[in-house]
Amino acid sequence: KSSSSSLSALEFLKTSAADRYTRESSSILVIGLNYRTASIELREKLSIAENQWPRAIEELCDLNHIEEAAILSTCNRLEIYVVALSQQRGIREVIEWASKKSTVPVSELRKHSFLLINKDAARHLFEVSSGLDSLLLGEGQILSQVKQVVKIGQGVPGFDRKISGLFKHAITVGKRVRTETNISSGSVSVSSAAVELAVMKHPESTVNPLVIGAGKMGKLVIKHLAAKGCRKMVVVNRTQDRVASIGEELEGVEIEYRPLTRMLASAAESQVIFTCTSSESLLFTEEQVRKLLPPPRLFVDISVPRNVDPSVSEIEGVRLYNVDDLKEVVAANREERLQRAAEAEAIIDEEVKQFEAWKNSLETVPTIKKLRAYAERIRSSEVEKCISRMGGSSDVPAGNKKAVYDMSMGIVNKLLHGPMQHLRCDG
Repeated sequence: KSSSSSLSALEFLKTSAADRYTRESSSILVIGLNYRTASIELREKLSIAENQWPRAIEELCDLNHIEEAAILSTCNRLEIYVVALSQQRGIREVIEWASKKSTVPVSELRKHSFLLINKDAARHLFEVSSGLDSLLLGEGQILSQVKQVVKIGQGVPGFDRKISGLFKHAITVGKRVRTETNISSGSVSVSSAAVELAVMKHPESTVNPLVIGAGKMGKLVIKHLAAKGCRKMVVVNRTQDRVASIGEELEGVEIEYRPLTRMLASAAESQVIFTCTSSESLLFTEEQVRKLLPPPRLFVDISVPRNVDPSVSEIEGVRLYNVDDLKEVVAANREERLQRAAEAEAIIDEEVKQFEAWKNSLETVPTIKKLRAYAERIRSSEVEKCISRMGGSSDVPAGNKKAVYDMSMGIVNKLLHGPMQHLRCDG
């Protein structure tokens, strides 16, 4: 009976003020959808641009049962990570928020999304940062995107200790997996797979291609085209500086910069067009493409939201591919690294345990401090009463006072030893 009441007291101490209302400790949740669960048509509706992440975090944390939040939005996934005071209420609030933000019905979101909680949520993010959950197994760009979550989240209210710690740990795991395994050896990125796909479909893809966008994805497309032997290309971008900088990195490659105002004219001169911008509106409509010089013409659109109207594929002589079509390239690339993935999973198992221990310590350490402080207040009060009964502090010999003090400390330490061990093991 005393053991039972001791545990009850410990559980009470471990319950925060907010949790006393819900009788449920806070949980880390991830609610998301990716290339496995949702089509590109749905993913692009839910895509959240990087410059909107801080506002999204604040909006999520304004919800009644959400304490912390982070957004990971890429061409292949949208994942919302939160610390929720109540699992069920938190899940409902996040899904309703995403529905309102995207105008996608709640029923549709539930049908195509996945939910992972606590340890499973941490494992998932570690697999994501390691490239194990990527369409292109072992690809490196996702780790940069996870780093970007931390960079953008710093200082944003709601990107707090648990979520920040989770993402920082994920970066460490991603680096460790790539260092200790060969998961990234010979791996492909979305950009390199786009170039591979273009060459598979149109062997002359490296002859005077057009690249629209010179951001991270565009830069990689340009570099992979150069690696495939392309010596001349046109790059359309909002500013010239970035294109010039890329040109300086590539020896023997002629890169001609053109502004966005010349995009359609440039497209008319090229048979192969790569689009990789962050534009939220279409760059090529069916009507515009029909007006270009006679086909054949190949579009590889790796933007999410997409830059090219899907109906363009209905034009005779025009072929259009998006990120979901990269699976052809993946098939040849994936098998050779599946064995290496097993090594990575072993590392992730270890790292999940470490993260769980850290997360639990956030609650355990304050609880231990509270318990010690509570015991010390009682001990100090009782020692004072005892000394008073013995004649008062001035009349009791120092040796006797020390004996009483030592005895009180010994009793408290022995009484606390069991509960402290229980707390540490539980945490």
